[in-house]
Amino acid sequence: MSQQGPIVIVSNREGHALSGAITQVKAFPMVGVDWSDAMDAVARLRPAAMLLTDLDGHEDMLADLAERTARIDPYVPLIALDPGTVLPRNVLPFTQASRTPERLVSRLNAALRVRALHATLLRRLSNNRGTSTRIATSDPIDDATVLLLGRGGAYPALSVALGEQMGVVGALSIEAAAKHLNARELDGIIVGDGFTPRVLDAFLTVLSEDSRFRNLPVVVRSLSGLTADYDLPNLEVADADPPMLAAHAVPLIRQQAFESRIGRALKSIDVGGLLDPRTGLLNEDAFSRDFETAVTESQTRGAGLSVARISFAQGSISERMRLDAARILSRLMRRMDFATLDEYGAIIIVFAEADLRNAHAIARRLTSVLKHTMFSTKRDQRLDPQVTVATLMPGDTASMVLGRLHADGHRVAS
Repeated sequence: MSQQGPIVIVSNREGHALSGAITQVKAFPMVGVDWSDAMDAVARLRPAAMLLTDLDGHEDMLADLAERTARIDPYVPLIALDPGTVLPRNVLPFTQASRTPERLVSRLNAALRVRALHATLLRRLSNNRGTSTRIATSDPIDDATVLLLGRGGAYPALSVALGEQMGVVGALSIEAAAKHLNARELDGIIVGDGFTPRVLDAFLTVLSEDSRFRNLPVVVRSLSGLTADYDLPNLEVADADPPMLAAHAVPLIRQQAFESRIGRALKSIDVGGLLDPRTGLLNEDAFSRDFETAVTESQTRGAGLSVARISFAQGSISERMRLDAARILSRLMRRMDFATLDEYGAIIIVFAEADLRNAHAIARRLTSVLKHTMFSTKRDQRLDPQVTVATLMPGDTASMVLGRLHADGHRVAS
């Protein structure tokens, strides 16, 4: 479905220096057009990506171009060089402070990888029309969660500017940031003030050397005192006030959230639509079938089986936070266990080969991680997961265990 269209460079200058830099992207031809021909080039050339320069005075045309390409499948990346204002939602920034030819090529390749994944998903959905998997059409930023790292004066303002659009997990130290990176799926990292060049250099080096984090958007306020050219395609330097820094970070974070959404949908297709692409957990129908089978087999073998229900007080957290909790647990669960997010917003987890005592211990560990890892929409909000546990008794059916879980399950101390 994906067409190997050209990379279109939109510029009012002939022979733009960018063309030499991106010749390294050998799979795509390059075509240069000026702003007056940009809209026509989208329809005529069907580009794989567009690089936009000389933005001054072309803000309205940029908005029209962004709206036009946003309706095209698969995804068409737009990268704007030296944007001075807030960008349209699907336009990626590339500022002067971030600029090296190598990083531009890396950022373009990273965006083209997202395009290729989107094309793959569209193809597989069309070839598997019987699957229940569907990709969400809402703004990917609604799914996004970012790590805000810092302890300087800009931290509160950044927290507010980012928190208005996405989930924000705060970390005041590198050690706290490392725990969040290992415990959860993140869509970006924002580094504020309060760190020495040596500490920041070590942190960026670790990110660039770990394939799990290398392609994450990383936005820092300043690289003053650092000389290393980090292998981070989406590293952006925005020496600006918090609202503008957040505005430049959002398009990169949106692209990453879109890639994560595609990845969950592809995993769902791989297992025949059994996984909910929003959460990474089983959908309710698949969970019910697996749970009935697990109960039958456990009764036959005389093995242990326990179930936990993790919920939050009604109205205490948003739908985004529930999905966030489900995705965290999907990474933390043992391979032998399975779970779902039910219609009431609670997470039901089945612990295989576990008696009531072991189930209590596992549930306590999981809820402890949730309390310290989930983001909160309110700054001083205390997240208190409510947990009930039930275990399989001789003669029980699946419905009996679930009924006991909802009625008089054992409360786990938090």
